[in-house]
Amino acid sequence: MAMPVAISHPDAVPFPAVNGGISPVRVMEVELTEPLRTVCYDGRHRQVWVLGRLHTEPIGACLIQLGPEGLNPGQLSELLWRELRTPVNERFAAAGFSRPRALPGDGLAAGPCAWPFLRRRSEVLAAAPFISVIICTRDRPDQLATCLRHLDRQAYPRFEVVVVENVPDGDAVRTLVEARRGGVPYHYLTEPRSGLSWARNTGITAASGEIIAFLDDDDEPDSHWLAGLACGFARGDDIGCVTGLVVPARLDTPAEQLFEHLGGHSKGRGFELATFSRHGPQSPLYPLPPFGAGANMAFRREALASIGGFDVALGAGTPALAGADTLALTLTLLAGYRITYQPAALMWHHHRRDLDGLRRQLHGYSVGLTAYYAALLRHRPGVFADLLKLAPIATGYLRGTMVAPVAAPPDLLAALNRRHRRGMLMGPLEYVRSMRTQARVAAVRAVPPKARK
Repeated sequence: MAMPVAISHPDAVPFPAVNGGISPVRVMEVELTEPLRTVCYDGRHRQVWVLGRLHTEPIGACLIQLGPEGLNPGQLSELLWRELRTPVNERFAAAGFSRPRALPGDGLAAGPCAWPFLRRRSEVLAAAPFISVIICTRDRPDQLATCLRHLDRQAYPRFEVVVVENVPDGDAVRTLVEARRGGVPYHYLTEPRSGLSWARNTGITAASGEIIAFLDDDDEPDSHWLAGLACGFARGDDIGCVTGLVVPARLDTPAEQLFEHLGGHSKGRGFELATFSRHGPQSPLYPLPPFGAGANMAFRREALASIGGFDVALGAGTPALAGADTLALTLTLLAGYRITYQPAALMWHHHRRDLDGLRRQLHGYSVGLTAYYAALLRHRPGVFADLLKLAPIATGYLRGTMVAPVAAPPDLLAALNRRHRRGMLMGPLEYVRSMRTQARVAAVRAVPPKARK
């Protein structure tokens, strides 16, 4: 039997052509300290995207070819070791253990009691801060139900969940939330003003915690998600925000695979912990690669208060379409706080399944990127000179084009690139239009109900 081949570059998922079409990619995770299992071929998936974990910590991922014979534990261990040996050896060395020479089929021998990652997490959980989890949604009860089931499984002692429904059109979400039973407090709110930022700000007002975490209703948080966020904040009192790793929940369609190949939500951050300040290692005014994603972020309440919450003229549900998360992260850095990117705060995300949805999403990101810069100048006009210094880098990005595997249709990529450039040109004007719209919305809201006509 021919030995399967592991494909490098885990941050990109290529389009595997099968009989002229697109082959779905199976998504799975492997705990490297436990016995490996046989990976069977199911007749559909010719490749497997594998997330490797070491004592629950995500340390890397690889894409593996899967033939009709499947993979036995020995074959799987050899392929995983080729891709993950470096992060494994780094962690063994940091723990003071001898570096393993291979990945045994029965798993790596690393006693949990002496493992630094687990010890540190236990210390943080012993004094766990209360966290408010905010989910903003709109008429998607089935999707939300899955997200809430994963929140129920959090290995974290003190948290609440605040569900904010934006402009609801029915009672399905309210019924779902109010029916929740168990030790975790669930709260349901509505926000009649259309826009994700309006909904988030409403959730902030209702939240009880000094740490406020955000995720989307199409997310599936790992059971150690909140613990990972808490560990990020424990790195210092000046940590104003913690963001986490976002990985694909599935890669069954061309749209899901293309989005992940173009960077997904982590866009190059990968599995390495990083901390940022206004002084570096990356300019707070140039969030590429991003400091984090709205699908997985948490703030100290005081940091959110210092930046005034989320800009209601940015984000989903506004003409600007996106950019609210990026602006909040940048303003947090400019306010003097640090941001920690904590891969252990793991989130599984459901990407857009169809190409039309992906086109709209990428267009929204393009509009939102330049709308973000317009908003940044509005909030912090003093950064204009620093932005000029970044112009050469930005020009290179504006001229760049999306690159995808050979099997991706060239006309699709060309159309996406045209729409990308057009969207960036639209961003500042759309932000101005959105500001005017949201000003009218806020004025109507401010008028007492009896005075309205």
